[in-house]
Amino acid sequence: MGYSNYSKFDNMTLQGIDEDSELIPLLTPEDEEEMNNESLPEVLPILPLRNTVLFPGVVIPITAGRDTSINLIKDANKGSKVIGVVSQKDEETENPAIKDINALGTVARILRVLKMPDGNTTVIIQGKKRFEITEVLTENPYMTATIREADEVRPEPGDQEFLAIIDSIKELALKIIKNNPNIPSEASFAIKNIESNSFLINFVSSNLNLDVKDKQALLEIPNLQDRALATLKYMNVELQKLKLQKDIQSRVRSDMDQQQREYFLHQQMKTIQEELGGVSYDEEIDEMQVKSKSKKWDKKVAEHFEKELAKMQRMNPQVAEYSIQRNYLDLFLDLPWNAYSKDKFDLKRAQKILDRDHYGLEDVKQRIIEYLAVLKLRNDMKSPILCLYGPPGVGKTSLGKSVAEALGREYVRMSLGGLRDEAEIRGHRKTYIGAMPGRILQSIKKAGTSNPVFILDEIDKLGASHQGDPSSAMLEVLDPEQNSEFHDNFLELGYDLSKVMFIATANNLSTIQPALRDRMEIINVTGYTIEEKVEIAKRHLLPKQLKEHGLSSKHLKIGKRQLEKIVEGYTRESGVRGLEKQIAKMVRYAAKSIAIEESYTVKISNVDVEKVLGPPRMERDKYENNDIAGVVTGLAWTSVGGDILFIESILSKGKGTLNITGNLGKVMKESATIAMEYIKSNAESFGINPEVFEKYNVHIHVPEGATPKDGPSAGITMLTSLVSLFAQKKVKKSLAMTGEITLRGKVLPVGGIKEKILAAKRARIKEIILSEENRKDILEIKEEYLKGLTFHYVTDMSEVIDEAITDQKVKNAKKL
Repeated sequence: MGYSNYSKFDNMTLQGIDEDSELIPLLTPEDEEEMNNESLPEVLPILPLRNTVLFPGVVIPITAGRDTSINLIKDANKGSKVIGVVSQKDEETENPAIKDINALGTVARILRVLKMPDGNTTVIIQGKKRFEITEVLTENPYMTATIREADEVRPEPGDQEFLAIIDSIKELALKIIKNNPNIPSEASFAIKNIESNSFLINFVSSNLNLDVKDKQALLEIPNLQDRALATLKYMNVELQKLKLQKDIQSRVRSDMDQQQREYFLHQQMKTIQEELGGVSYDEEIDEMQVKSKSKKWDKKVAEHFEKELAKMQRMNPQVAEYSIQRNYLDLFLDLPWNAYSKDKFDLKRAQKILDRDHYGLEDVKQRIIEYLAVLKLRNDMKSPILCLYGPPGVGKTSLGKSVAEALGREYVRMSLGGLRDEAEIRGHRKTYIGAMPGRILQSIKKAGTSNPVFILDEIDKLGASHQGDPSSAMLEVLDPEQNSEFHDNFLELGYDLSKVMFIATANNLSTIQPALRDRMEIINVTGYTIEEKVEIAKRHLLPKQLKEHGLSSKHLKIGKRQLEKIVEGYTRESGVRGLEKQIAKMVRYAAKSIAIEESYTVKISNVDVEKVLGPPRMERDKYENNDIAGVVTGLAWTSVGGDILFIESILSKGKGTLNITGNLGKVMKESATIAMEYIKSNAESFGINPEVFEKYNVHIHVPEGATPKDGPSAGITMLTSLVSLFAQKKVKKSLAMTGEITLRGKVLPVGGIKEKILAAKRARIKEIILSEENRKDILEIKEEYLKGLTFHYVTDMSEVIDEAITDQKVKNAKKL
């Protein structure tokens, strides 16, 4: 054994501690293994302890008062810091000899020596291994002796009986800590964090409430499993003592009963409140009683209210449930039970209000007028549940206010975006502290009537979580057959929502739960044409921005041509939010000029538009020429409306491989593969030499590679691009197309036709190729949207090629 080994172990056990550290070092299995592998010195200074026993691995502080002990500690601390610690047989013996001490003890390592103010020396030591004294060498100035290591029998790893004993020791130790008020609760963390089984036995044995003789007997047990069983026995006795002590204390306690105490304090508080002139709880209950007389609720609700009010009268006002019960009854009194606003059935006035506030949106306006007409005739119709579906910025949410004004109803709006907790819809049970009704009933309370126009904004953005699925909770709200008895967890009674006119808004129907979508009447609010945007800007956006910036129409005038330039050059959307931002910039330009008193042009010109907004940024929406083979214009649907995209393809010498790029989805890549295989199988009919497919590699790319693209609607566009490439012929000028293809050569219909047509008009496209089955979609679109467009309806790919590919060769045509 050498000094360096013990020093290394010490550093590992107590690394990084300073003078102010307060910790109980816990022995890890790694520390224990290293300790067991170390050899003991042959000779050790022997330190007798009066009233304690040191166990291996355990850290204890001891106070040295005897001169021999102080000298021993000083010398050992200067040297190897290793000593032998044994317990005295009789703690009264002042100068113990070999006969007065136990022969078996523990080798210890001095961790720290502290000089105390009273002159004593306190030393912190950590036990290492058990040893036996073989022969005493000296007794002055302190005892030294030769030693040998005490054998220890350890159970085999994985011994189930031993592991069960260890689990019992841990469990009993935690119970003792819990029941003993003198042991800090933090001790349970130490027990839980001990990984070494032998250290756990030693740690618990060291801290048991036993005399020195019993602890010495535990230390001398050579078999670790037997020592663990003996420790468990002592722990059981100690736990029983603690439980008995606790039971006796509870039986002799003669404190005032808690309920009597609360009643006594409550009576005193009530008297003080009345003396001070404050409102007593009895007066509060009387006010509720008076208020309930004026409510229009039915017999069932009235009986329930009386029952709950009586329950509140019996409650102690100081308990937490009292405030919940008061909030519950306040909700009852605030809800507009059977209170309805009177609908205005002037249909012409309603039409004027809708036309005044919103340009376009004919389908929605027509549906509102139809609803008013039926309501006027029947007067008791269940309100419909409308879902306005379309891209952002087309006026879905703001339409609700106009509808409310047209009907003469109250208007409430509830944003559902990101809602993940079902309790937001249905409320919390009033057994919880801080319980509240759901936002549906809160909004009804805020409206003050039971038939408001209720906007459910962003219903497609409801999300599920571990707290439930709000979209499933909405099923009852949005079912006209069920919502006459809508159940809120807080209210605990059915509330009639059948007279409420719900208008939901959504950007994407695919994310709405199918059962929820089935309960609503879907109205597609499509994007605006350039002409409509110009009209909206002129009628609504410009006056609104002028007012918000403190200006009037005499300070700034923007003509239709300039508005059209802003729409085409600076916005790329189906709605008008981006357009409003650009108009706001123009208004701020005028406001700044007025504020600093500099001259500016009141009537804006095209030059002024570019001066304020910069060069037009949306030119990529424009159609490109047809001078290059393999470049074809396609039509796409995006979340913000329609758009055009370009399919590019190119040939390079190789072995006939097909590469596809442009951040394309799986379906779009499959469309390219189908188009390629179809051309290969029909090469002769297209006038293409089949040998070309083996000599050249084909690369298809869709620009704007950072934007993800997917869907089957670019199928015929890719086909036309490849035929143009292999034939080196021009594609017809000002032509765009959309449609899905099959291996049989069929052209299938696609969706989003209106948005795609608007995108084509923005890009100055003249002709559009569509599937024959999309003809019905064109018939539903207003004729003014179709002005200047020619449609070619096809059923087969060969018709697409005949219509799209000209006989004219492209510039610098390759010889294939």
